[in-house]
Amino acid sequence: MQTVTDLKDRLGVAPTCAAMGLARSSFYRHQRPKPVYTPRHTPPRALSTAERQIALAVLHEPRFADLAPGQVYTRLLDEDRFLCSERTLYRILEENKEVRERRDQLRHPVYQKPELLATAPNQVWSWDISKLLGPVKWTYFYLYVLLDIYSRYVTGWLLATRENAALAKHLIEETCRRQGIAPDQLTVHSDRGPSMTSKPVALLLSDLGITKSLSRPYTSDDNPYSEAHFKTLKYSPGFPDRFGSIQDGRGYCQGLFEWYNTKHHHSGIGMMTPETVHYGCAPVVIAARQKTLDKAFALHPERFVRHPPTHQDVPLRVWINPPKTKASLPVATGSTIVGPSNLKAAAIAYFSNNEVTTLTKKVVH
Repeated sequence: MQTVTDLKDRLGVAPTCAAMGLARSSFYRHQRPKPVYTPRHTPPRALSTAERQIALAVLHEPRFADLAPGQVYTRLLDEDRFLCSERTLYRILEENKEVRERRDQLRHPVYQKPELLATAPNQVWSWDISKLLGPVKWTYFYLYVLLDIYSRYVTGWLLATRENAALAKHLIEETCRRQGIAPDQLTVHSDRGPSMTSKPVALLLSDLGITKSLSRPYTSDDNPYSEAHFKTLKYSPGFPDRFGSIQDGRGYCQGLFEWYNTKHHHSGIGMMTPETVHYGCAPVVIAARQKTLDKAFALHPERFVRHPPTHQDVPLRVWINPPKTKASLPVATGSTIVGPSNLKAAAIAYFSNNEVTTLTKKVVH
């Protein structure tokens, strides 16, 4: 704040706040004089100190130890005795820090937000279980799906009549074998369903050298890729409302996952198919598509106003809950951390590399 105050007459408030990463509203709010609060005068109708002590002593009587102030107030009236109102009894207890929730309260522990990064296939898998409607009401089939978050490739799936930890263990073990997962290579992320938190799955992951990651309770955003994947499947054309049998469901899912892995062009991976990205063929496909775009540009360059068309790349990094980065302050020459002593020097160094118009006080990059 002091740096902005020192430089505002020379550089202007708006560009100085922009250089310091400070909101102008915060600076102006800091400049306002702080209001002076005067203590509230005691109303003449208030209880005296002696009367409040008497009321507190009555509340401390053994017969009233387990009663609420409303009960105490009513019983005193039945005894032809009035000390104060029920609300005043609450105030007296609050002044003495004797008011709290009487019921047992469930205290939730603080769960750490999972932050997972994948820069190549078979580094982070996400898995979940979704229900598919059976032939009649209240019947379901359970679809287990293992998904690589980098390539969006379905590495393994299973359709069963029940949700079971042994089935999940078998699916993970068999999928890791087919994908050739080495120890300490893979992280498997999931929500906190019973199969995901079961002991057989935990022991299997430990034996295979796989890191286990869990979402926070009641936080679906911590497992976004599996949630989005199930929506893609269930909203695909031709997805039935119900499946007549487990064999019917398995036959349909076989074709569905074949389509998803090999033919579905995913917007999150540069319109590639998951199989193309998972097995490293994306550069070849992108180069072929770029040649087609170059031919189109050569034929009609006037149709591309801004620049020649370029194909989008596959993202280099895929996150689950990327860490929030704060806007970094400009760093003065030779320093690694901008402290209070060199904030002004950092701001001046910032403005020396930017043109500031004298009329609008706006930074022009």
